[in-house]
Amino acid sequence: MARLAKGFHDDRYRVLIADLVSERKARGWSQRELAECIGRHQQFVSRYETGERRLDVIEYFDICFRIGFDPMGIVYHAMGRSMDHLR
Repeated sequence: MARLAKGFHDDRYRVLIADLVSERKARGWSQRELAECIGRHQQFVSRYETGERRLDVIEYFDICFRIGFDPMGIVYHAMGRSMDHLR
């Protein structure tokens, strides 16, 4: 049985966060602007973007919905090619 991955060092998590950063930057938003949109401090955005803090699934979906992009598109990108090892 495969072990569950932990931490920021998992490639899938890094892809997920990199995609969130790309989405933010594609909109021309600073970390501060995103933080204001989601009702958090800029440090919150900085910490999850740099891997200092992990996002939980509810935070992830809240961020996606607040800024108007499809959370599952990013999940499929991060997970799609690597699901077999979990079986």
